[in-house]
Amino acid sequence: MKYPEVLGIDQVLAQLDTFDAIIDARSPAEFAQDHLPGAINAPVLDDEQRIRVGTMYKQVGAFEAKKLGAALVAKNIARHIEELWIAKPREWRPLVYCWRGGNRSGAMAHILAKIGWPVVQLEGGYKAFRQEVNAALEQAPALTFRVVCGTTGSGKSRLLETLAAQGAQVLDLEQLAAHRGSVLGHLPSQAQPSQKAFETRTWDVLRRFDRTRTVFVEAESKKVGNLRVPAALMDTMRASDCIALTLPRAERVKLLMADYAHFLHSPESLNAQLEHLTQLHGKEKIAQWQAMSQAGQMAELVDELLAQHYDPAYLRSIDRNFSRYAGAQPLELADIGEAAFAAAARSLI
Repeated sequence: MKYPEVLGIDQVLAQLDTFDAIIDARSPAEFAQDHLPGAINAPVLDDEQRIRVGTMYKQVGAFEAKKLGAALVAKNIARHIEELWIAKPREWRPLVYCWRGGNRSGAMAHILAKIGWPVVQLEGGYKAFRQEVNAALEQAPALTFRVVCGTTGSGKSRLLETLAAQGAQVLDLEQLAAHRGSVLGHLPSQAQPSQKAFETRTWDVLRRFDRTRTVFVEAESKKVGNLRVPAALMDTMRASDCIALTLPRAERVKLLMADYAHFLHSPESLNAQLEHLTQLHGKEKIAQWQAMSQAGQMAELVDELLAQHYDPAYLRSIDRNFSRYAGAQPLELADIGEAAFAAAARSLI
């Protein structure tokens, strides 16, 4: 076999999980937007260098730009070899890719192959991968879903976590999107991924499922925070069998107080989010809720938000959006203890 071995996207995806490393040779900014699952970033040109070379190409000429680029690429690849791969054995088999044309990944793959490693280069690069993800997500997934429905704070996400811990197949879109799904769902410790990265994460989870087994998923709107759920997936979820999860409102308040503890220490942040509800509830009501937040009346505020905002919105939307909700399997939780969630998960599995 002659290396580097150049393979198309279909051949690469068929063995994606078998590579010893997946190396993204693009710049850090490109990598941050999205990348192949499990990839590491080993740029042959960093963001600033890429701009320098591109500017020289336009303003001076291709030959001068290629000389500068070659010097920078050689230095960067040498550093990566020394810092990342110097101890790798002869049989170490990495996959290398860049954006599309193959110049950046080709340079890296050529050097790694000359060392003696059986390196594979992805023909068409990230662009070919992105086209594959787009095509896959445009199709309805050939999976059987059961959709966990329930009002805000009823424990849907915790139930999914418990189901996953007990070995069930779970698609947790809020986890993939780094958002809890409501107007207050932003996670202060974690930014949402890009739309492309969210889609790649979703595609990666879906491709690993056993089609003969049920997949549990939470009822979601079309957007999770700023991110859109793929339309074909959304349509399939909305036509799937449902589970109606219920929890006493006092317990829902406890759960939300725990899950949104960051707001307890930052009423200013909570009040900024409450501003988004002004059009629905009016300035007077929002000012009242903001005053409760400032006064530390969080339990009372959460209870009012459930009664006056979240529960009415849920009841308006659930029957309209999930066609099988009327025949949903009821599942009642008495409290938010681990034992209650464990028993509920066992009953579903």
